[in-house]
Amino acid sequence: MKASRKIPEVSTFTFLKHAFSILNNPLPFHHKNFERYGDTFKLNIGFGNHAIFSRKAALAEYVLKKNWKNYTKSTIQTKDLAKYLGRGLLTAEGEHWKTQRKLIQPAFHKTHLECLMHIIKATIIEELERLKPNTEIDVLPFFSDLAFKVVVKSLFSDVATNQEIQTLQKVTEENQQMLVKELRQPYLKWYFKSFGIIDEHLSRSKESRRILQNIIQRRRQSQQHQHDLLDMLLTARYDDGSSMSDTQLIDEILVLFVAGHETTANALSFVVQLLAQHPKWQSKIVKEYQTILKQNNQDVMALVGLSQIAKQVIEESMRLYPPVYFIDRVNIEDDSFGQFHFKKGSNFLFSIIEIHKHKDLWKCPEDFNPERFRPEQAKEHTSYYFPFGAGPRKCIGNNFAMYEMILAVSELLLRFSVHPTKDFIEVNPLITLKPQNAIVKFQKRII
Repeated sequence: MKASRKIPEVSTFTFLKHAFSILNNPLPFHHKNFERYGDTFKLNIGFGNHAIFSRKAALAEYVLKKNWKNYTKSTIQTKDLAKYLGRGLLTAEGEHWKTQRKLIQPAFHKTHLECLMHIIKATIIEELERLKPNTEIDVLPFFSDLAFKVVVKSLFSDVATNQEIQTLQKVTEENQQMLVKELRQPYLKWYFKSFGIIDEHLSRSKESRRILQNIIQRRRQSQQHQHDLLDMLLTARYDDGSSMSDTQLIDEILVLFVAGHETTANALSFVVQLLAQHPKWQSKIVKEYQTILKQNNQDVMALVGLSQIAKQVIEESMRLYPPVYFIDRVNIEDDSFGQFHFKKGSNFLFSIIEIHKHKDLWKCPEDFNPERFRPEQAKEHTSYYFPFGAGPRKCIGNNFAMYEMILAVSELLLRFSVHPTKDFIEVNPLITLKPQNAIVKFQKRII
């Protein structure tokens, strides 16, 4: 069918009128526009700039999977984020991305991850020992610490000191907060530059890079193999037999810090809040996990693989609250889909959270119902369920994240029952979808 329909537009005036509310939380504004204009609309943001917002799953699948070669990431990742992280997988494009993806992919294969499972489980249990019964806590900071330590231990085993870990985590989180300010307040760009605020954060990034360089040197000097991710990255070879430069290696490690800890911490925080509101699913997870433990106590990969109920709960939570709630792309050449024509250089923003709650795709989309992801039903959703993205650029660490979350949820519930402190869940949409005031109460579980 010939592309002929004009994309509905939201005016610059409307955008500016709601600028303050968009700064605090853009989701209600976008949802209102989707409901009014349909699954795809154009938002004019002034000075001739616009973005195409879409919650049409078929269009997202077309862009991310079927015609992905005609689409690149936006400058938000390839430029704005890259200045803090370098040119790792998350920020790279073109041939450089393709080369790095091919090199690093084997490190995240299930057979290699199996070597890390005992490290991941031990780190999770160590962190859970910090929790005290009969206490109310905001679980986001707790899971942020847990997820960061899991990434660090999986990367470096015990070669990183506690001080180094604390500095790396602090700088990673500070730079993400700074990037949010830059993107949400572009009119203050002059201020951030003139007063050296960006330079200060870039200086802190250099401090992180120095720490990582020292860790790499210590590993090389030790001449010991820990079979962790650092070993895998150090021994990885390009087609010509060469290895990654230290600069590229550090770029990839910085990406793993960001992609491997924040989204996981967010997801776990949402999962625990939902479980607090739905205690019957806590009981189901515990009962299943205890049964598996009796049969496979030493085989951590088997523990994860057999924990189907925990997996379903996590998948349903990521449907309702996907940490990566928007995916951006820019088309390299003109393209068409359905009745719409897109000029090259168009900025696309796919609302994953809207796709995951689309009433035409999901029955009772606002309800928490892990039954949707029973093994015999899960495949039904593959064309409109994108918690880790889709296509060749799907998150390389999706298995790592799922294994970690299954273990974290299962081991947590083995020790505690979780109770709500309120009957609603608050969100804070930044670079990722974060929970806000994620306060729950832990009580010692009585088996």
